[in-house]
Amino acid sequence: MQQAGLLRSAPSSAAPEHHLASHRTTARGVLLLITACTSAVLVSTAGAVKAVPKIVFPVVGPVQYSDDFGAPRAGGPHQGIDILAPRKAIAVAAEGGTIKFWTTSVTAGCMLYLYGVSGATYEYIHLNNDLTSGNDNRGKCVPGTAYAPGLKNGSKVSAGQRVGFVGDSGDANGIHPHLHFEVHPGGKAAVDPFPYLNAATHLLFSVPAGTVYTLSVAGTVVSTTVDSLKVQVSAAKEWTTGRADRKVNRPVVLSVPDYTTIQSASTKTSPSRKLALADATKGMHVIVWSQPAMRTAAAERGDDDAITAAMVIVYPKS
Repeated sequence: MQQAGLLRSAPSSAAPEHHLASHRTTARGVLLLITACTSAVLVSTAGAVKAVPKIVFPVVGPVQYSDDFGAPRAGGPHQGIDILAPRKAIAVAAEGGTIKFWTTSVTAGCMLYLYGVSGATYEYIHLNNDLTSGNDNRGKCVPGTAYAPGLKNGSKVSAGQRVGFVGDSGDANGIHPHLHFEVHPGGKAAVDPFPYLNAATHLLFSVPAGTVYTLSVAGTVVSTTVDSLKVQVSAAKEWTTGRADRKVNRPVVLSVPDYTTIQSASTKTSPSRKLALADATKGMHVIVWSQPAMRTAAAERGDDDAITAAMVIVYPKS
């Protein structure tokens, strides 16, 4: 009930083809991806691990992935991890750095290199080439279709900034849209991305730079202070872009200033009434609408008090 209201209401130095040949995702591979166990096997050396910082998870919203690094492929062991996501899901920079487009690979399709400030190189493969919501293959590997609008070769990006859109270009055509994601510490050989993905920071939402966002979240109250509300968020929607995520499952601390409207949910037998923040007790369901605000990296990450509540609707415990 609460979620329904929320969603309906107001290149590395190696030749690219040399290390791209083994990323092919077969139908059997997709099945294994969905059903494989998620135990991590760290195959990189201790030195390589230190070369890669904690990253921002490269896809925003609901995803599925497992540790399929090294899995057999026609061209050799799989050099990355396939992150299944909806078509045109947003891909973001794993860390700050410089990007380079790669558009001439038959196997990779629309691809992007991110040269991180840490020295690590990240590869984003099978980016979108569809113009409609279906698999039409009518688009080109250009900003606005495969890459985020406004980007060009050599653009500098910050961690979490939009860089592209998930798709099924290249030899992934017709397979479930996914991002083939590779990590190359120091720009050298690929290592298993699984540990980095598991430890990554997930963005709560994403909007283009310089954009005003309005967020609504649904979940249950964890705790309150005099000017903040901690919610275990189950679903979120960003209204500027219209993108929704019904499987959030993370705590978020929202700033609640004196001017925030706090009220009970109306029912057939009881009209809505004004409440104090302290009336929102642990376990109660809430829907929170944010104040419209300019996009910040802290807000997109869901950092404590980075998002300010405009309205809080409190539902009684069932």
